[in-house]
Amino acid sequence: MVKLDLIDLVSAIALVCVTIGLSAWQRLGLELSILIACGRVILQLMVLGYVLSFVVAVNNPGTVLVILAVMLTVSALFTRNRISQKIPCFLPLVWIALFLSTGLAVFYTNYVIIQPQQWYEARYIIPIAAMVLSSAISSSAIAGESLVKAIDGNSQEIETHLCLGATPEQAVSKYQRTAMRAGLIPTINQMMLIGMVTIPDFVNGQLLAGIPPEEAVSYQIIMAFVVLFANMLATLLIVNGICRQYFNANAQLIR
Repeated sequence: MVKLDLIDLVSAIALVCVTIGLSAWQRLGLELSILIACGRVILQLMVLGYVLSFVVAVNNPGTVLVILAVMLTVSALFTRNRISQKIPCFLPLVWIALFLSTGLAVFYTNYVIIQPQQWYEARYIIPIAAMVLSSAISSSAIAGESLVKAIDGNSQEIETHLCLGATPEQAVSKYQRTAMRAGLIPTINQMMLIGMVTIPDFVNGQLLAGIPPEEAVSYQIIMAFVVLFANMLATLLIVNGICRQYFNANAQLIR
């Protein structure tokens, strides 16, 4: 692997300067946003590098669990903030949904497929959890936003079904299915394009690190299936949880 030094990283900043120049030339007004984004990338990834170096070196189950808990909580906060409608008790719902979906996916991958010598092997469990969470955030947010917009925009139709004797589950079932499809289609489309149009970042990173291509591809196949399962479970839990928040004990729609 070709190791990068400080000069190499500084050289990459030239690309940022060109990007800012192009933004100013086209009067996009993105110069400050680009500077802030690049600054955050540098700061956040430097902190991440030092934290992961410490966690991998220590390789302690308590430390690994703390890192996973922080990742999960930040993911839940980010997912909740991407839903425009303010739903009561939504943060605990998202946290539990991501915990169950990610936990089951990581547990299965770690114990059944990879089988490291120690279950808390940081260099396996943390990257796997990060990849699963990053995808589950997107799917859950898309599904959740699609569902709340559908319910808010079709409240009269839902109430009509309720007046005709339908249960809350029956009244919103088609909106649930539509929301879940919306959340899962990007993942499925990405799987369709892997290897034909795009090379996943995971494979690119392993190739740059000197991993043989066939081994990198094998890991990517595993992760694609794991991510698909986690996204399905996360969207299912969140969509059903949101629907429950829209109805009271008397099966009436809460606006």
